[in-house]
This record gives sequence, structure tokens and C-alpha cells, in this order.
Amino acid sequence: MNIHLGVLSVYIVTVITMIAVPGPVVILVTGAGLSGGWARAFRTIIGTNAASLVMIALSALIIKGIFDVNQTIFDILKLFGAIYIGYVGLSIIREAYHSDLVDMAFSKKLGGIRRGFSLAISNPKDIIFFSSFFPQFIDVTSNKNASLGILTVVWILLDFTTLMTVYFTISRVARPSSNAVMLKIAGSLLVLIAIIGATVSIAALLGDASLSSRL
Repeated sequence: MNIHLGVLSVYIVTVITMIAVPGPVVILVTGAGLSGGWARAFRTIIGTNAASLVMIALSALIIKGIFDVNQTIFDILKLFGAIYIGYVGLSIIREAYHSDLVDMAFSKKLGGIRRGFSLAISNPKDIIFFSSFFPQFIDVTSNKNASLGILTVVWILLDFTTLMTVYFTISRVARPSSNAVMLKIAGSLLVLIAIIGATVSIAALLGDASLSSRL
């Protein structure tokens, strides 16, 4: 099996850049780490990566033409996903306000495998992302199945490494006294992302309904 190193190198650089850009997953992992330490951040990444594997599997089915996505159902899932992201953001804000009084309970509630999985899986547009992103690098080998396997393994390894690097970098810069403030900012960013996502999803659903009424 011949691996095209040039294609793989471009893929690696692209993936690291995309993962490092602040988004719901980066915000949650960082918040979990600031409240519960590196182990909490690591467990959260396990959850987000499990969700990524589900998304990648569905994307592979789309790439192979086995599975198709109904746009209306997809927009509804995106709306519910945005609502859940907003819920997580509000939870982080609420817990951050009480962190000084209940540090132990707080550190156990924020992040973790289940919450990491739930937040990552609540973003169904990743299915479309993977199904459109992976084909750009499918020539990393001459075998499509082998290429999907390599791209998936590399994605998971880079996801763990990049997210933990981001967390450790922020944790070294941040002072313990500022953790609660940073968590409130993180929660607020998640709420903002949720509002934008929900607005886009509702607009898409209203557009689909308008189009259907004209047909």
C-alpha cells in the first residue's frame, strides 16, 4: 500500500488548524480542564472523539452512496443540536457562579465522557463536513477503504493531541483565580454559538416550508 505523504501532510496541517480554532468542543474541553484538571479534559476528549467516530462512520456511508440525508430532517437535528449546545453553555455559566462554594461538585459536573459525547454528537453538520472533507484527501492511498481508515486514525490522534495542547496552553497562562471568569466567558461563547446555529436552522426550515408550499 503506497501512502502519498504529500497529501497526508496537507491533511495533517489542515486538521490541526480546524481543531484548534475555538468552537463548542474546544470550549468544553478547556472548561472541563480548568475546573477538573487534565484528567477531566482527557475524559471529555474521549467523549467527543467517540462522537466523531459515529459522524465519520455515517460520512463514510454517504461517500459510498449507501446513505442519504434528508435536508428537512437534517435541519431539525441541527436545531435540536443548537438548543443542546445552548443548554451546556448556560450550565457552564450557572456552575461557574457557584464554583467557589462547591468546587468538588463543580469539577465533577463539568465535562466528562458523556457530556463530551452529547455535545459533539449534537452538531450533525459534522456528518456533511466529514463527507465533503475526506474525499479531498481520499487519494492518500490507492485504496479508498484504506484511505478512510488512515484519515480516521490520524484525525483521532490529532484531535486528542491538539485539544490537550490547547488546554495545557490555556491552563498555564490562566491563573486559578481567573478560572471562574474564563468559564463564564466559555459558557457565553457556547450560548452565542447556539443562538447563531438555531437562527440558521430555523431560517433553513422556514425556507424549506416556503418552498414546499409553492410546489
